[in-house]
Amino acid sequence: MKKYYITTPLYYVNGAPHIGHAYTQVVCDTITRFYRQRARHIFFMTGTDEHGIKIEKASIEAGFDEGKEKDFVDTIIPKFTSLWKRLNIEYDHFIRTTEDYHKKEVQNILQKIYDQGDIYPEVYKGFYCTPCEMFWSDTQAVDGKCPDCGRKVDALNEKNYFFKMSKYKKELVDKIEKDEIQVEPNIRKNEVLGFLNGNELQDLCISRPKTRLKWGIELPFDKDFVSYVWFDALTNYVSGLKHKKGDSFDDHWDNVMHVIGKDIIRHHAIYWTIMLMAIGQKPPQKIFAHGWWMVGKEKMSKSKGNVLDPIYLLDVKKYPVDAIRYFLLSQVEFGYDGSFSEELFIEKYNSDLANDLGNLLNRSLNMVEKYFERIVPSTDIGSDCLNKEAVDLYAELMYSYEHVCMKVDSFLQIDGNKIDFKTALGMLWDPVRRANKFIEVSAPWTCAKENNTKALALIMGTLVQVLGKTAVLLYPFMPETAQKMWEQLGMTNKVCDVNPEEFGALVIPVGTKVQKGEPLFPRLDKIG
Repeated sequence: MKKYYITTPLYYVNGAPHIGHAYTQVVCDTITRFYRQRARHIFFMTGTDEHGIKIEKASIEAGFDEGKEKDFVDTIIPKFTSLWKRLNIEYDHFIRTTEDYHKKEVQNILQKIYDQGDIYPEVYKGFYCTPCEMFWSDTQAVDGKCPDCGRKVDALNEKNYFFKMSKYKKELVDKIEKDEIQVEPNIRKNEVLGFLNGNELQDLCISRPKTRLKWGIELPFDKDFVSYVWFDALTNYVSGLKHKKGDSFDDHWDNVMHVIGKDIIRHHAIYWTIMLMAIGQKPPQKIFAHGWWMVGKEKMSKSKGNVLDPIYLLDVKKYPVDAIRYFLLSQVEFGYDGSFSEELFIEKYNSDLANDLGNLLNRSLNMVEKYFERIVPSTDIGSDCLNKEAVDLYAELMYSYEHVCMKVDSFLQIDGNKIDFKTALGMLWDPVRRANKFIEVSAPWTCAKENNTKALALIMGTLVQVLGKTAVLLYPFMPETAQKMWEQLGMTNKVCDVNPEEFGALVIPVGTKVQKGEPLFPRLDKIG
């Protein structure tokens, strides 16, 4: 059986996590839960990037003495780990770049590349952007500003060490073009190839002199320098997996997917892949760069003061965690920019969660309680007891789950053709909406008045099975909601242990006693 490996980027700890970080985590957690529910091996790693000039400066600004950067970072880490716990992110390992095993791996890789002649010293003359941790030439830093962030750059004239990335350009282009390295979505693949084919690939400066930066991993071949923060951070994907998986490293690495934001696509698709090629390690199978979350038409950024804090949504607004997960996954096609506003959130919450899913569960269980004393009836009844319109909808519901289960699976595969949470959830919501319509068309209250017990049993039994299958398929996306549904349907086991690839027509056994609870998603008032 294949073993899979999924990673988030390492988050820089010069500030608290925001909704963009949460999105990446939810995406990786959803895929991980999807694989585990289907009894497949997957290893999920996340963590923090803790070195560099920005951390050194932030530490001093926070009142810590020079040399106490680790103490400063230790105060930030709980902001990340506690939020991931609140969002129900079930990662296997949290890596920190300040850990000894990681430092050792960074130095091993640096030494190997240096020994084979791919790292060389040279005096650098040009400009440096501290916020972006990037070097720029005279032609790139127009008017003394960083071409990426637009902030002022500093002039530099200093010795550094450079990595011969240019040596591997042709091989890298060939691998991306042949999809040996899958860069997704296609717009990002074209972006990377356009950059590589349209520019001379510059060798990468992989050091910082200790006279300018002490907070980093020391170069093994020159004690007066520390590693460039990106060379350090990218190595985590190897160091963490080796540390936790040891002998099974290669099995997991054969099926690895890096999930990142689009702003760091070059670092991963160019720097990282070339670093791996230089040490003779297979490049990653898939690099998926998702879009940004916007506030209005602007990207969230700390400098603009428009960063959306997930803790505000959870603790101040008291929005359910699964409602936040659902919005992030269903609002935008994976790979493209999305817009977050509370107005949009409430609209989608009321429409999809309160009106569709919550309403279906509540009214269905009310009727099972009213008509069958909470006992799930058999559906082993011919549909000719229903009216014609209800017969057609019943047939659609029976067919839809075979189709939905297969299609939802196809949109969450690491080694599949397309990952698309929005479409997968849209397909899962289709039978939910059909089931609500089925209630209106079949009119169980009329069947009860006419003593049409066969029709009543078929309707109630069908609704319970629809809800059971929905709960099972919904689990990777909304784990708390799925379990609550499962328990209200009378089940005592864990919904995460039910493999959708194995269930048949009956997910909830006939004779089960349902346990109606509080409404899943009470409607929210509109803002203003």
